[in-house]
Amino acid sequence: MSMAMRTDPQSPAPHAADSHDLIRVHGARVNNLKDVSIEIPKRRLTVFTGVSGSGKSSLVFGTIAAESQRLINETYSAFVQGFMPTLARPEVDVLDGLTTVITVDQQRLGADPRSTVGTATDANAMLRILFSRLGKPHIGSPQAFSFNVASVQASGAFKVDRGADRTKTVKRTFTRTGGMCTRCEGRGTVSDIDLTQLYDDSKSLAEGAFTIPGWKSDSFWTVRVYAESGLLDPDKPIRKFTKKEMQDFLYREPTKVKVEGVNLTYEGLIPKIQKSFLSKDKEALQPHIREFVERAVTFTTCPDCDGSRLSAEARSSKIAKLSIADACAMQISDLAEWVRGLDDPSVAPLLAALQRTLDSFVEIGLGYLSLDRPSGTLSGGEAQRVKMIRHLGSSLTDVTYVFDEPTIGLHPHDIQRMNDLLLRLRDKGNTVLVVEHKPQTIAIADHVVDLGPGAGTAGGTVCFEGTVEGLRAGDTITGRHLDDRAAVKETVRKPTGALEVRGASAHNLQGVDVDIPLGVLTVVTGVAGSGKSSLVHGSIPAGAEVVSVDQGAIRGSRRSNPATYTGLLDPIRKAFAKANGVKPALFSPNSEGACPTCNGAGVIYTDLAMMAGVATPCEECEGRRFQASVLDYRFGGRDISEVLAMSVTEAEEFFGAGEARTPAAHRILERLADVGLGYLSLGQPLTTLSGGERQRLKLATHMADKGGVYVLDEPTTGLHLADVEQLLGLLDRLVDSGKSVIVVEHHQAVMAHADWIIDLGPGAGHDGGRIVFEGTPADLVAARSTLTGEHLAAYVGS
Repeated sequence: MSMAMRTDPQSPAPHAADSHDLIRVHGARVNNLKDVSIEIPKRRLTVFTGVSGSGKSSLVFGTIAAESQRLINETYSAFVQGFMPTLARPEVDVLDGLTTVITVDQQRLGADPRSTVGTATDANAMLRILFSRLGKPHIGSPQAFSFNVASVQASGAFKVDRGADRTKTVKRTFTRTGGMCTRCEGRGTVSDIDLTQLYDDSKSLAEGAFTIPGWKSDSFWTVRVYAESGLLDPDKPIRKFTKKEMQDFLYREPTKVKVEGVNLTYEGLIPKIQKSFLSKDKEALQPHIREFVERAVTFTTCPDCDGSRLSAEARSSKIAKLSIADACAMQISDLAEWVRGLDDPSVAPLLAALQRTLDSFVEIGLGYLSLDRPSGTLSGGEAQRVKMIRHLGSSLTDVTYVFDEPTIGLHPHDIQRMNDLLLRLRDKGNTVLVVEHKPQTIAIADHVVDLGPGAGTAGGTVCFEGTVEGLRAGDTITGRHLDDRAAVKETVRKPTGALEVRGASAHNLQGVDVDIPLGVLTVVTGVAGSGKSSLVHGSIPAGAEVVSVDQGAIRGSRRSNPATYTGLLDPIRKAFAKANGVKPALFSPNSEGACPTCNGAGVIYTDLAMMAGVATPCEECEGRRFQASVLDYRFGGRDISEVLAMSVTEAEEFFGAGEARTPAAHRILERLADVGLGYLSLGQPLTTLSGGERQRLKLATHMADKGGVYVLDEPTTGLHLADVEQLLGLLDRLVDSGKSVIVVEHHQAVMAHADWIIDLGPGAGHDGGRIVFEGTPADLVAARSTLTGEHLAAYVGS
């Protein structure tokens, strides 16, 4: 039916099924949302904006996406639901017009050593089938090309019961050909113990040759069992041991020996070290032992498979002179060309599907990756784009796609590409919801929802709903800052020295020589995949006092919060203990002061099997997490639970003056406020923090470190335009206090504010890895010789 016919007054009324064109949210109260009610148009691109902590993720992920997921899970049988994560219903009065939600977030892909870009995107599965069909010589099924499948051979007799005392014995043989390299077990690297860190081979055992921490010369269980075992000569220097003595010393199986009439077990040094040090979690070791383990254990590329993880058989089967290991090691853009050149009618559908997947990588700006790249090494932005790949060719329509800042880690040049993809998803008839701060992406929205006005308790309301033009004209923080343009610095600081990087060749760097100036604000930039992180994280010389602050997950459970993570709780506990004459442990919800009913968690978790589990506030402590007796102790007129409920800004005032003055706590709170986290409450669980908040929390923690060089990885991630100014002020203060700051960043405001810019490129992958510009931002704008220069010049309007 044409549009003209539909608008004709004589045409029949629209069908009832076409009237559901809105997602209606009424009375949302998840986290800090204050009874939010909005209507979101379907089959349109809606962008959610607002300062960090204003409630965008609570509305999009915590309410709309969570309820859609819960309703879909409920369509499965109770049996299937028992195997699925259980979800509670979000706190909202009405949610109407929902469609199936596909969430594409920034959660890092699993850092399992066996997970690669290929295994995470099904590209490896298709390649394995391709090689099992066309590879010459033919070595077996697709499993024969998988580095996660070991070869197995088994044979034995089975008794088959035929009833009435009749049994028959049947012989069975089972073989499975896998592609796993047996030496490294499909990991690509092998761990080696550096023997020079274990002992001094110029000394004898009697002279104290061992250099292992905690191994004292008079210890029965360690040193003396070797010296007095009778298997080794204790007075001979280790380097003069015979081949047999060396074998016994390093590798002998456990053997019973007598030392001074006591039965002991003698075991070779290598297995003993592996059991006593290497089988434990490295994070749990004492600092001096962890340092020893890091010195003594080296990870090297597996010599048998050369890091490809695959057995010799899997590598021997080839198509057009290429093995599957070669194919996975190629840059994806090159691999796509190679696949395009294959032509075999028997596997035509497979080739078409593989071609589509590989082309999606290139289209989305990830053509510089290779399929054998471990998935744990991808940045948050790269991981999000890898997840997008499976949705690009999808035949599904009328679904809701939810994106969490999809432009993170993207150069302005690449953002245009991402915008095109979002519009393509919308044009297929899908609803696209995007949480975003970048003006370039906000500009393409059909509908904008601005949350705020502030963060935390000062946010959670809808400040504006409508078009981008309406937002620009409106008087919200986002509207006012949408057209902000930072000017290029007129005068730049003079460097006080330089970090010399010579012959850097990590990943795709092509023998880069560069002097990174010290004592100034240096910005390293370039398109995604040009080698920025490889240069900054992988090539800075050892020995430089570098404090690296990235966006990786913070280790911590739901019991961890900003107060425990930053060490702020220690001075607070001591101040409470001193004021009341009791032990500091009483003021920890994880120690003696914990409420006995909920063990200091504040809530009681009830598992309802296949139904959604529920968390209910503890009735005894009413969510305060402490025993009632502990709350009788006061400091500055407040009890410990009231202090933990304060925001950073309130606490800074509280501990800064008056009877509650605590300089140690005040210093930490000042640093938290400096990095723009004044709205966080001291007791908020770390698990509720976004990636950008985590990085700023780490930065606040590291600001007291002794290191002179700070390396920050995209600190503007998750920052609202208004907060970027505050961050620039903080970076300036760090530099002015004598520190050197190196920032990997794409945000033009940070580039314009830099004293020195190092631009990598010109492209990504093997088209990048070279320095294309070094100099001041003003020179970069004047030259316009690189992609970054073009975009920065357009940004500052010169």
